[in-house]
Amino acid sequence: MKYVKEVVWIIAFTFIGEVLNKLLPLPVPAGVYGLILLLLALVTGILKLQDVESTGNFLLDTMTMMFVPAAVGIMSSVDVLLPVLLPYAVMIVISTIIVMVSTGLVASFILKHSKSQDEPANKEAAV
Repeated sequence: MKYVKEVVWIIAFTFIGEVLNKLLPLPVPAGVYGLILLLLALVTGILKLQDVESTGNFLLDTMTMMFVPAAVGIMSSVDVLLPVLLPYAVMIVISTIIVMVSTGLVASFILKHSKSQDEPANKEAAV
């Protein structure tokens, strides 16, 4: 019964995301609306992590299997994709590098910022 409740929570946020996607004239996918609402519910405490954790972990563990049909579809369309293979490969490599660099810079900034906030607390505790 625990897993049924967790799945219902996830489906409910997904459904709300779909409704928002139809109502709001923004170019945001419905899944993103649902994830943002789920994040807000978790951060505000409306929903506890234990209410969705097991099912969320299961979905993350099995996520790679969900890409198999897409990969098979791409393999069956090789003749269409062959002329644009090089530009796509270049775009993928460049965007991956940009994402990795920006993630590293943001993580570095956050670590430096959190250390600078911790230092005054440590100095006060030592006094």
